[in-house]
Amino acid sequence: MKKTSKTLQKITGLRRPRHPMLDFVKRALKENGLMAEYQARPAYQQNDYIGWINNAKLQGTKEKRLIQMLEELKKGGVYMKMPHQPSKKNKKGV
Repeated sequence: MKKTSKTLQKITGLRRPRHPMLDFVKRALKENGLMAEYQARPAYQQNDYIGWINNAKLQGTKEKRLIQMLEELKKGGVYMKMPHQPSKKNKKGV
């Protein structure tokens, strides 16, 4: 019995393909001390960031997108250049 994407969607609850963590992204998150901020984001945001970075055709574009993600995680309160109140940091940076 072959499972269709609709069946998998019902089982997993996912509507988008899951993107595996890329080694260079993981390294950048660790080197910048932002892994906790990344992991605190909802799963869909984590997945979207990884897919967005990896789907760039040029290495330079991947690097620009990685930098944007790191800056947004560091700043807090931003997701893909849009306000994201749940991730906003207080004045102490927490």
